[in-house]
Amino acid sequence: MKRQKRDKLGRAHSNGYQAGLGGKTKEQCPYQNIDAKSQWLGGWRDAISDRNLGLFK
Repeated sequence: MKRQKRDKLGRAHSNGYQAGLGGKTKEQCPYQNIDAKSQWLGGWRDAISDRNLGLFK
């Protein structure tokens, strides 16, 4: 059985989260599409929040 890929917006959120954990700035968002960019920034904000709470170093 083939595995389904995650939808593009879910992937954008995940990529933004990883970017936030990696210390990238929000200006480094690679997406131009407004929906994908919004999801990426949401993931980025979640990661920054988690880092500030001490969940990641």
